[in-house]
This record gives sequence, C-alpha cells and structure tokens, in this order.
Amino acid sequence: MQNVSDRPVQCDRVSVALGPRSYDILVGPRLLETAGQALRGLLARPRVVVVTDRAVADRHLATLDQAFDAAAIAHQSIVLPPGEGTKDFAHLEELTGYLLDAEVERGDVLVAFGGGVIGDLAGFAASIVRRGMDFVQIPTTLLAQVDSSVGGKTGINSAHGKNLIGAFHQPRLVIADTAVLDTLPMREIKAGYAEVVKYGLLGDAAFFAWLEKNGADVLSGRADARRYAITRSCAAKAAIVGHDEHETNDHRALLNLGHTFAHAFEAEAAYSSRLLHGEAVAIGLSLAFALSVELGLCPPADLERVRRHLGAVGLPTSPAEAGLTGIRSERIAARMRQDKKVKDGALTFILARGIGHAFVEHAVPAAALAHVLKNALGA
Repeated sequence: MQNVSDRPVQCDRVSVALGPRSYDILVGPRLLETAGQALRGLLARPRVVVVTDRAVADRHLATLDQAFDAAAIAHQSIVLPPGEGTKDFAHLEELTGYLLDAEVERGDVLVAFGGGVIGDLAGFAASIVRRGMDFVQIPTTLLAQVDSSVGGKTGINSAHGKNLIGAFHQPRLVIADTAVLDTLPMREIKAGYAEVVKYGLLGDAAFFAWLEKNGADVLSGRADARRYAITRSCAAKAAIVGHDEHETNDHRALLNLGHTFAHAFEAEAAYSSRLLHGEAVAIGLSLAFALSVELGLCPPADLERVRRHLGAVGLPTSPAEAGLTGIRSERIAARMRQDKKVKDGALTFILARGIGHAFVEHAVPAAALAHVLKNALGA
C-alpha cells in the first residue's frame, strides 16, 4: 500500500524575498499529506509542536500527524478553542506556558495549523518564547491562505482594538493546502474571498476583472480557479511584503485597503461570529471606494462595480446588510482613531483612484469621512 506521503502532489511555489528571512509559499491540493517532508529540512532536530483549534483538529489533525510520522518527526499538539476570542492574553499565556512546559528549544519549530486566529496567536508566541523560535504556517481557511499566513504580522487583540499587541515575525514556510478548504462552510469561504478581491482592487485591475468572471467558480470550489486565485493573491502580497516588510514606507500599508473601516466594525461586533473579518473587509472595501468617490478621486462607476461584485457573491457592502444597525457614526469614528496607522493623531486611509489604483492618504478631511459614515449608517 502506498503511503500518503509518497503520493506525488502538484503545487505552485511563491517566494517571499526577504534576504535571510526569505521563505516559500506552497499552494496546491493534498499538501497536508506531505507536510512532514516539506518541513524536514527546516528542523534542527526532528521535533515540532503543533498549535491548532478544536474544529481543525477534529477534521485534519490525524492527516498531519500521519505526515509527521511518515517523515520520522516527533510531534505533539495543543488544541485551543476556535474563534476570535482565543486571540487574547489569556490564551497567549496558556500557549507560552505549554511550550515552556514542553521544554521547546530555540531551534525547534512551532506549527500554526488553523485559520488567522491560530496563525496570529502561534506566530506571536513563537516570536517571544525563548526570545524567538521558528514557526511554519499551515493555514486552513481561504482568508488565512491568501492573507494572514503571509508577511509575518502576528499578534493578539486587546480591549482597545484588533491586533494592537504583536510583532513582525516571519514564518519559515507557508503550506496552503487548497483541498482543506473543501471542508469549510460557505460563509467562511466568502469571508476569505473578500481578501482575494482586495488584491485586485489595490493593484491589479486585470485580476479584479478575472474575479468578476470567475468568482463564482472560486467560491464553488472549482480546483483550478481556486488555486489560481490563491496563488495570484499570495504573489501580490509577497511582492508588497518584499518591498516593505515592516510597513515603514507606505507600500505595505496598501494591504490595509478597507481595513480601517473593517476593524472598527469588528470591534463594534465584539470580535464575534456576528461579523467575520472578511465580511467586515467587504464592507470596508465598499466604504473606502465610497470615500474615494466622496473626495472626487475615483469614478462612481468603479464604486458600483465593487459593490455589484461583492453583492453578487453574497458579501455585505454596508453595515445594515451585515445586520449592524443603530450605530452612531461618531462611535465608529472614535473606534477608527485606535487604528495602528494613526500618525500624529491623524487617520491614515487607503484610498483609490480607480480599481487597481490604491494609494495611501494621510490627510482625509473629517467632514468627508463623517458624510460617508452617516450615509452608510443612517445616523
């Protein structure tokens, strides 16, 4: 009988060029089965610790365990609760305590096996345990595969806002198994798709046009369409991160298109399943283009294309469509002032001169923002 780790697999390889911190992103089906082989060359000793959540563990941990067994890699796992609530100080303390009890060494590798919550939390833990240990991302959601697993941003949430406590800490490898996505609920797939759309809107008009024609196939799980969308998204992010690893020259800030709005609405929903991150991003993308139109920067027709496509795939383009009602615009504006991109007290926005032409703006008139928010919220 052929061992699963011996079966040939095909994958795309995207490189994140960061000098000595460079790494590859592997994209393709059934990569989980060969994860042990992929990691073997990265290990100082044949041992890893896997961090995952209960939902992922129930579906996929046995396959990953088998892959490590086949590669003769010792492994142990810590299984945390699923959901955004896990990305907090309490679970960070639990995770770091577990790793120290397990006597991990600086040369050991931590494997983040899950969605964005697990990737951010495990990556942050890896950045601080023993003053920094290596980690590998094996993202299991579409959103994590195209966004949060790539680029080295790690962290947790606090009462003051999302991702305000964290560090830049690059993974050694990212393994995006596209077949794993087949087990996700459609709501999760749609939420991840919002980040895919973002890459077209911020710098690749041709990709957005491709999504307008093929987005339904990406969502339905057509293998070639989904793999192409993930690979192209990863390549776009890799290029940006390669030019601006620590978000010091405004280039990487482009990846936050829609996110200043999105994080404020996520905070309003208490980081709960009431509003998924990708749903908030979809709203944010629409509002970023609305603000661009308000300022006379973007053709109204492009805003309509954005709204039409997001709506066609079942994503919200306004707070009301996501069930968020009765919120005062002043309250959202106050939440936005906690955004990480605030500089000298002024909000920074990613705006657009059209689809595929995003830029960073550090001086948005307060009146224009207030008008857009009042239009969106009705109050």
